[in-house]
Amino acid sequence: MCDTQPPVSRLPLARRGAWCAWIRPLMSSLFSTAIGAFTFATRLAGGDSAPLGPLVAEWPGPQGGLPPFDRVQVAHFKPAFEAAMATYRAEVRAIAEQSAPADFANTMAAFERSGRMLDRVRAVYGVWSSTLSTPEFRAIEQELEPALAALRDEVYQNEKLFQRIAAIYESPEKADLTPEQQRLVWLHYTNFVRAGARLEADGKARVAAINRRLATLYTTFSQNLLADEESYATVIANAADLAGLPESIRLAAAAEAERRGWTNRWAIANTRSSVEPFLTYSSQRGLREAVWRNFISRGEHAGAHDNRPLITEILQLRAERAALLGYPTHAHWRLENSMAKTPERALELLEAIWRPAVARVREEVADMQQMADAEGAGITIAPWDYRFYAEKVRKTKYDLDEAELKPYLQLDQLREAMFWAASQNYGFTFTPAVGVPVGHPDVRVWEVKNAGRHVAFFYFDPYARAGKRSGAWMSAYRAQERFERDMTTLVSNNSNFMKGAPGEPALVSWDDAKTLFHEFGHALHGLCSDVNYPSLSGTSVPRDYVELPSQIYERWLSTPEVLHRFARHYRTGQALPATLVARLQQASKFNQGFATVEFLASGILDMKLHLAGRPAIDPATFEREALAQLGMPPEIVMRHRLPQFAHIFAGEGYSAGYYSYLWADTLTADAAEAFLEAGGFYDQAVAARFRRHVLSAGNTVDPAVAYREFRGRDAGIAALMRYRGFPVASGSP
Repeated sequence: MCDTQPPVSRLPLARRGAWCAWIRPLMSSLFSTAIGAFTFATRLAGGDSAPLGPLVAEWPGPQGGLPPFDRVQVAHFKPAFEAAMATYRAEVRAIAEQSAPADFANTMAAFERSGRMLDRVRAVYGVWSSTLSTPEFRAIEQELEPALAALRDEVYQNEKLFQRIAAIYESPEKADLTPEQQRLVWLHYTNFVRAGARLEADGKARVAAINRRLATLYTTFSQNLLADEESYATVIANAADLAGLPESIRLAAAAEAERRGWTNRWAIANTRSSVEPFLTYSSQRGLREAVWRNFISRGEHAGAHDNRPLITEILQLRAERAALLGYPTHAHWRLENSMAKTPERALELLEAIWRPAVARVREEVADMQQMADAEGAGITIAPWDYRFYAEKVRKTKYDLDEAELKPYLQLDQLREAMFWAASQNYGFTFTPAVGVPVGHPDVRVWEVKNAGRHVAFFYFDPYARAGKRSGAWMSAYRAQERFERDMTTLVSNNSNFMKGAPGEPALVSWDDAKTLFHEFGHALHGLCSDVNYPSLSGTSVPRDYVELPSQIYERWLSTPEVLHRFARHYRTGQALPATLVARLQQASKFNQGFATVEFLASGILDMKLHLAGRPAIDPATFEREALAQLGMPPEIVMRHRLPQFAHIFAGEGYSAGYYSYLWADTLTADAAEAFLEAGGFYDQAVAARFRRHVLSAGNTVDPAVAYREFRGRDAGIAALMRYRGFPVASGSP
């Protein structure tokens, strides 16, 4: 799984709501009235921005400017935030306190253009937080986070500003605005109300205090998890213990050990991209268990990095805030403006698939146990055996060995494949950009054009390293807009693939290849954006809709057109054999029980946690009892156990929202059938409809309406069940 981070530039802090929980806050005491906004504005207007470093100035360079990543130092962040936040406060105050009656131009449009300096600082800050974190930065992050949350509440609780927005929202003249302007008014009004703009003073103060505390807890949770991923590794000293591992994994493990300062050793890092291949191929059961236990215990080691007490407090604070805001639970608050609308509807989807998925797991385990028994292994399948024996069953049933695929899956070639597929359907071209500043040598940049017109710069940061959070994600440093001028987007994809040995290409697994395409689907959502106002741009849509573009783009990876051109052996250059492609397609529904159950368990527990209300929850007890009640197969653990569930505890973005992947996959399966019904994934008419109604529209249209305009009807569950190979109820569409 991955996640998407919203555009951080051109979306002022007060407008992003839950989208911005991954960017956290700054102590109000940092901004005394003695340092007024006027002082900062004067310094900047006079060109005296040098003391603040490169962060606050307009970005230099072509096409609207580029972030000066190469000139940033950690010491720049605090003074830059001081200046940017003071400027933003002055901008908001000018909007709220003007004497002219509220109208779209002097209130909504002014609010859209506010906070641009702050957005520039936050865009770079987000890159440091997620990919370049150091002990020095983490200390500053802990200090900065609570005040950004305080500033957000200060804006949302500005009574005069809310009255102006409400006046526009309630005015009969709103009907004279364009549909996009009406959507923008609705969005801002709704976000203010949901953040507590209507509360009395005491309620506002308590909500603000909760948000400040949550900001600190989210930061600590994320830093604890990163510490456990960096600190723990399984070290192998005996070459015989590498039995079963393909050469590419051995070389990557040797490189990881060398990076950690160990000679003549191999190291399995405590990250998913390193752990899962090891569990798939290692024939050393004891080592498999050790690697597995390291990985699934992240965040729950007693001591300084224990995330369990943080979870208890986070859940209580979220429940209290929801009650203050007038919602039964945090889940009801979070889902109000989603496609699902209510937690009950989301749970209904999760539970509808749970039973057939568990039934499939039992079949998978029976096949694996039979194989283990035939080998005389004398074991009962355990969680650290699942991937290993699943791969054996796959090879027996379909004559398909993932190790046989990997030499054909070169990261650089797959990157070119995702570019090529985007060019076929949407007309994009990707040209390596020269001289674009980056924060790390691993990062590469491409200029993106469409019909010869510049549309974006695309940043690609593919490799794992110290200081980079695990997983894969897309973010945007600047959103597309046409509000005041035509502003193109800056989009990034970030992953944690293992580098190849010196002189060797990076080879990835089939699952990692799908992740690569998934993240680029998010990037396409940003690249195709065609809206006027930045708050409605690109991926700024509900969580249970934002995964549709990413999940459907995974389907292009397995098209014959991509595999024939780009799946080529890294040594011989030969294309992936047609027989292997056929076996890959035949095995496409293999192991869907495992994949579905490990996800569903996380999604269901996420929802149940946030429906539980105010009682103090011990995460270990809750996880154990809830899984037992569900009937969780003992051979599988949740994809994200609670102490490492960063999607829901390192920020607000996916809290009570992890179900979103499945909700969006329901749309994905149905949308994919639209392409297949028309003849394939390169059908130009369907691609044009998908671009117009889904990729380009951003949040200018209600997602349910947008999907209906693309498909001609609502999506049902039947396509998803067909895709996963589960039984479809008779009469289902």
